[in-house]
Formats: sequence, C-alpha cells, structure tokens
Amino acid sequence: MSDLWLPGVQAPQDELVARIHREIERFAAEAGIERAFVQVELVDGSRLPLDSLSAEPGFGFVTLRPHRTEEDDYEDVPEELIVPVGAIRRIELDRVDEERARFGFSLPEERTGELRNQRSRGPDAGQ
Repeated sequence: MSDLWLPGVQAPQDELVARIHREIERFAAEAGIERAFVQVELVDGSRLPLDSLSAEPGFGFVTLRPHRTEEDDYEDVPEELIVPVGAIRRIELDRVDEERARFGFSLPEERTGELRNQRSRGPDAGQ
C-alpha cells in the first residue's frame, strides 16, 4: 500500500468540488466581481483556464471543462478532461481582466449568488 495521500480519494468527490465552488464564489464576492478567472495546473505542468469543474465521475476522479478559443489547436485542448484528483497540483483564483474576460468560471446554477445572498442578509440573519 502506498504512503502517498491523495486528497479527495477517501472523501466524497462532490463535497470536495462543492467546497472548491464555495471558495471560488467567496473569492469573487470579496473581490467585487461577478465571475472569477480560475486556472488549474496539473502535475505534468499543463495549465488550463477553467469554465467549470464537476465531481463526476467520482471514485477519485473529477471532470475539468477548460475554456477553448479559436486560437487554440482543438486537438491540444479537449472539451472535457477526466483526471484523478491527485493530478491537480493547484487551482489559481484571480480577477478577470479585459484580456481574459471570456474566461470567467461558471458556477453550477444552484451555487450562483448563494454567498452573495447570505452576505446581504448579514451575519445575524439565521438567528
């Protein structure tokens, strides 16, 4: 048995992805922007600007949907990648600047605006 710990392999994938989505939404809300620029770096060194991240298919794997542009060689940038969680080195969150305006991250519909609504009610809203 390997001593290498892979985050998410022994935990539910959907909880990991939901927490990542919450962090992206928190970042966007605190930065005062509608959508964050999200880029994932894989262990092989490749970096992909993400449109979305899904917990499917699970079992230690997630689905990445990178942004693709006309300038991309479509053979090099697939529509979706299913990768082991352990293949993700890091996830970068940043503001969307004019050059990357089309690269904002798409949160799932049920997450969109959830954090902003909680903040607008204030910290005592649940009491």
